[in-house]
Amino acid sequence: MKKEFWFIVGSQDLYGEEVLRTVATRAQEMATELSKALPYPLVYKVTAMSNSQITDVIREANYDDSCYGIITWCHTFSPSKMWINGLEGLQKPYCHFATQYNLEIPNEEIDMDFMNLNQAAHGDREHGFIAARLRMPRKIIAGYWKDSEVQKRIAKWMRVCIGVRASKTMRVMRFGDNMREVAVTEGDKVETQIKLGWQVNTWATGDLVKEMSKVSEKEIDELFATYKAKYDIATDNIQAIRYQAREEIAMKRMMDKNGCRAFSNTFQDLYGMEQLPGLASQHLMAQGYGYGGEGDWKVSAMTAIIKAMGENENGSSGFMEDYTYHLVKGKEYSLGAHMLEVCPSLAANKPRIETHHLGIGMNEKDPARLVFDGKAGKAIVASLIDMGGRMRLIVQDIEAVKPIMDMPNLPVAKVMWRAMPDLTTGVECWITAGGAHHTTLSYDVDAEMLRDWARIMDIEFVHIDKDTTVEGLEKELMINDLVWKLR
Repeated sequence: MKKEFWFIVGSQDLYGEEVLRTVATRAQEMATELSKALPYPLVYKVTAMSNSQITDVIREANYDDSCYGIITWCHTFSPSKMWINGLEGLQKPYCHFATQYNLEIPNEEIDMDFMNLNQAAHGDREHGFIAARLRMPRKIIAGYWKDSEVQKRIAKWMRVCIGVRASKTMRVMRFGDNMREVAVTEGDKVETQIKLGWQVNTWATGDLVKEMSKVSEKEIDELFATYKAKYDIATDNIQAIRYQAREEIAMKRMMDKNGCRAFSNTFQDLYGMEQLPGLASQHLMAQGYGYGGEGDWKVSAMTAIIKAMGENENGSSGFMEDYTYHLVKGKEYSLGAHMLEVCPSLAANKPRIETHHLGIGMNEKDPARLVFDGKAGKAIVASLIDMGGRMRLIVQDIEAVKPIMDMPNLPVAKVMWRAMPDLTTGVECWITAGGAHHTTLSYDVDAEMLRDWARIMDIEFVHIDKDTTVEGLEKELMINDLVWKLR
């Protein structure tokens, strides 16, 4: 499907035809040039001069599936009362780009004609007021339109809008229910669909087993060849790998048939299966599907959404779980991993396919899985939790590092990181906010992008960064509780 963003420029009919022709020409030039630097085309639609023009173009944007969001700018003064009806009905993400055509004030040329034409500083303030008055969720980006840093910020916002669309159309396939007695993986699926758009439903494990029985040996041969080309095979247990291929083909077939982009399962419900899907889940995540262990449908959907926000709409992001700490003074680290299911997009090295005993759940045979170390670099971990009456998205900045030890007897994919602001303060803040043990770890989606996503989706956002303190976070959460109870 075509993906584009619409550029709507504000003006009014008092300036005369010559000025309005210049505004339109410049707006088209800006859209064309910006499109060369942005991940998606910016399409100039109209220089809007009346309530009806604005309302019509916004109505058109709402019903055009190719439009993922609108970007507005006021080259001249645009009386904001005429924006009310259109903005009140807007259903797409909205960015107010506060810029101007010229980089600098031309000392010799500036006169009243120049001022009449180049008054974005005037127009954008009037335009900004009405969105503030309407309490609209919006992204405000200020700066010169040719500046590379400004263009990068617009590009990031566009990727957020891809995540918004992914959320609005998200379907999650649950194979069985949640792990028994676990609280944080539960949640209100009806409220989640109302708020975030997710359709979360359950398919019996028996449905998957039945689909697995239909997978042909030829199909398994073809997928095995893909595994062999992408990964190093470090096991003689070829049958275990082929069984994972059978699981993957069946799960993908069921998800695609039902329009699902995310899935969950649990090691407590493997009736009729020999192995918990490990390699199968990892390779599906590498293709952009979201996954959640132990029936965690929230992290499953968030992983798919965050992956869609990343580079090429399948970024370096994946399901993660905090496992254990290294608490040596001055060398404090978290070790994140999971039994089997960590996306190879996080890998620093070529993953190896290994088979090992899994001492939990209903596995009859040793599951095959990808084993690797995560790459170093700045990243975030994100957790969406149900607070009862509202959703809260918690994001923590981290610095992933090359593991400080080999851990030769730990046959899992793993990532080691420094949590911000430091390990123990970060843990205290995370627990204070109610963050889950399951997260999505991402190297190419950052906290600003997830803040923008949460704003558009109208949910609470909590950010733990290098400056966060427990005391400050407690106050923030107390205020948030009061604000959200009044909404």
